[in-house]
Amino acid sequence: MGHEAISTPNIDRLAKESLTFTRGYVPSSLCRPSLMSIITGRYPHQHKVSGNDPPRGTDRTEMLKHIRGAVTLPKLLGDAGYVSLQTGKWWEGNYALGGFTQGMTHGDPARGGRHGDDGLAIGRQGLAPIYDFLESRGDKPFFIWYAPFLPHSPHNPPDRLLAKYRGKTDSLHVARYWAMCEWFDETCGELLDYLDREGLAENTLVVYIADNGWIQDPESPRYAERSKRSPYEGGVRTPIMFRWPGHIAPRRDDDTPVSSIDLAPSILAACGIDPPKGMSGFSLLESRGLAPRRDEGVYGEIFEHDVADIDNPAASLLFRWCVADRWKLIVPHGDRAKDGPVELFDLAADPHETKNLAEREPETVQRLSARLDDWWLPEK
Repeated sequence: MGHEAISTPNIDRLAKESLTFTRGYVPSSLCRPSLMSIITGRYPHQHKVSGNDPPRGTDRTEMLKHIRGAVTLPKLLGDAGYVSLQTGKWWEGNYALGGFTQGMTHGDPARGGRHGDDGLAIGRQGLAPIYDFLESRGDKPFFIWYAPFLPHSPHNPPDRLLAKYRGKTDSLHVARYWAMCEWFDETCGELLDYLDREGLAENTLVVYIADNGWIQDPESPRYAERSKRSPYEGGVRTPIMFRWPGHIAPRRDDDTPVSSIDLAPSILAACGIDPPKGMSGFSLLESRGLAPRRDEGVYGEIFEHDVADIDNPAASLLFRWCVADRWKLIVPHGDRAKDGPVELFDLAADPHETKNLAEREPETVQRLSARLDDWWLPEK
């Protein structure tokens, strides 16, 4: 994506070998609901997982009823004979609840289970569990969930990488984050190189996405405003890539807005499996899937970090937003609607969302607001 300092040669190579959408989005800029959308192909208000943690005093295992009732990628692929492995970030209890046949996350709150537990070692401590899984699967087709805790905090990169970036910025916090990004890139390269060495690359679809954004605060270890947990581009935008040599022609698309809910139907289509009707996305590997994204745009919803009502996502809703063509509309909800303005940005002219054009473009606001309401009109 052209960063001035961060070196990501392996992800850059993947992008050149992929159908790469630079205007990819996740519906929610918080990890648990975002990851659940990736694995189900549904929006948070549909799969009911809107925040990371349950209401105070509520047993977090009560939230697991939603994954138990969900139709997930591993479950659908398992029905077709695939074996699957979960690694890294996973909020939905034990890996088996998501339909994985193998996994690293036990999910037991009594043993520290919350967002990945033992699975969070992947990447930071090597990729041996993935290699062991691939070598023991026989000739069965496979699905791997590689969701490393990189470049997530804690930002503790190897000294060699921190030294590389320390002289490129005045902020130690930024240098650490940049080094974490390259550390993540190195692990991606290791995994892709393994596929090449073992002769698996030609028959393996590789999909790349980030679950939500992060802009590093130069003054502290935390994220800056307008990134994680926000409706702005820094929180919800991500490249989305599909690599399948000989089947998907490499191409860069800088125009079409696409969504993480499109991943599940795209993967299923590549595997010759019809997506269930409950999935809201489109296969991005077919022109008929790109057409509605160009026409309709993408949609999203931002919630509180902690869930207010396990069964009613609207109780935690902060914003709804949509991107259509060059325009982005952000509509506050609930108490925020009383104090916060509706925001409209021209992303083509103002990609960093600095100029609110809502008052100048009332017809555009009205048109996109109607689209939002048609997509999801939550209770007041």
